[in-house]
Amino acid sequence: MNLLFVADGVFFAELNSFLTKELAEEGYSGVEVRVTPTRTEVIIRATKTQSVLGDKGRRIRELTSVVQKRFRFPENSVELYAEKVADRGLCAIAQAESLRFKLTQGLAVRRACYGVVRFIMESGAKGCEVVVSGKLRGARAKSMKFVDGFMIHSGQPSVDFIDYATRNVLMRQGMLGIKVKIMLDSIPGKKGKKPLPDNVTILEPKEEETILPPVVPVVPLV
Repeated sequence: MNLLFVADGVFFAELNSFLTKELAEEGYSGVEVRVTPTRTEVIIRATKTQSVLGDKGRRIRELTSVVQKRFRFPENSVELYAEKVADRGLCAIAQAESLRFKLTQGLAVRRACYGVVRFIMESGAKGCEVVVSGKLRGARAKSMKFVDGFMIHSGQPSVDFIDYATRNVLMRQGMLGIKVKIMLDSIPGKKGKKPLPDNVTILEPKEEETILPPVVPVVPLV
């Protein structure tokens, strides 16, 4: 049983690494593996799904063939699908890839990071944190942190409500490390969107109905 769990973890890690390298320019944002009794479904999340599918589905068929041969799946037992990321600004992997692309194009670190932070916050995030570390300017390595909004660092909500991604980018002066953390305002739950546990909603008081006094009929005196 333990070997099965380890094998599943190794398969997911290798698949994720392969798709990260292969679909970096297509805005790769993660993968989900669903195993059914008849076949294995691999759902690729990306910002440019049309590029993942390719012309008349050629690219997705090539990827399916490579995955099938690499992991020794039987014929027609694995299917690859492309799913578009609902909101690119709230996906840490997409933003880490975006920052990586900006740095490789020669944009200044500070300007690139502030652009990513601003885009994340404008997309409706509760908070974000971007860290770039390595030889940024001089010969000495250092880290630069860019923070905006509200961010939690402990408890179960830090696992549920924070999307986290890391990337490495090879520059001329050496390797740079990129970390992106995005705190979401809410996550999908059983009954719609699930807010933070300490979220307090103040309801407006209802308008009080004015109660008129009873009308006493006037009886004339005879």
